[in-house]
Amino acid sequence: MIGVVGCGAMGGAMIARLVEKGHEVHCFDEMPEARARASANGGTVCESLSELAQKCDLIILSLPKAKVVADVMADLAPHVQDGAIILDTSTSEPDTTKTLAAGAQGYTFIDGPVSGGPGGARAGTMTMVMGGPADAIATLRPVLDDLTAKTVHVGPVGTGHAAKIANNLLCAANLVLVSEMARLANSNGIPLENLLQGVNAGSGRSAVSEVNFPKWILNGAFDSGFTMGLMRKDVGLAIKLAAQGGLDLPVTRSVAAIWEASRDELADSADFNEIFNFGTTEHV
Repeated sequence: MIGVVGCGAMGGAMIARLVEKGHEVHCFDEMPEARARASANGGTVCESLSELAQKCDLIILSLPKAKVVADVMADLAPHVQDGAIILDTSTSEPDTTKTLAAGAQGYTFIDGPVSGGPGGARAGTMTMVMGGPADAIATLRPVLDDLTAKTVHVGPVGTGHAAKIANNLLCAANLVLVSEMARLANSNGIPLENLLQGVNAGSGRSAVSEVNFPKWILNGAFDSGFTMGLMRKDVGLAIKLAAQGGLDLPVTRSVAAIWEASRDELADSADFNEIFNFGTTEHV
């Protein structure tokens, strides 16, 4: 039986997908609106973490940050069944993940952060980068096949979260760069749609130019389900990892400075694609 802890946009969409694929899913979230979403999506809401742990041999975490993951695990761990697997799909911190895995008694803790947003979670088209024992990941294969279009086992526990931080940093950098190129194109009389056609036919293309701009920026939708606050957090995690490794990464610092400087114009609750509008009110 599958348990999901954290029934927000991502967790709620995963619950709906798993139920649709025929899995029995138990859920827990402290927020009443999240519990209501989980129930509406076909999940069975548990009253406590201990109740969920006692019923499920696979527990999926979908939580906002490492501290919340650690706090949840402090309450959950004493009740987890022997032989169970806990899959942390949050964008968490590698050190936290390694500590939680090392402290696991009778169960396995692995990291599998995801990309693709709530839409990808609902459609089963997410990408998951995974850290942990290969045999545990193999055990999860039927469930992973229902939730994702692609999984990549990048190494031992903790490496999945490191890879996800790297991915999100690249996305943050590409959003800033393509936005600046849009302004450059506009100043030279090139419509943004035409710029994107050219870029996407060449070596400068990226998921940002191929997906984010057409899907959420060109049409002014800005409704991806991922916020400025979450991206600022993830860029900050990249800065933290660089410092822990004693690395001098000047471009990373510059990207982080831009995202931090945008606070006065763009609230944490704004869609992360709105970085496109930072520093300008012109329409390109």
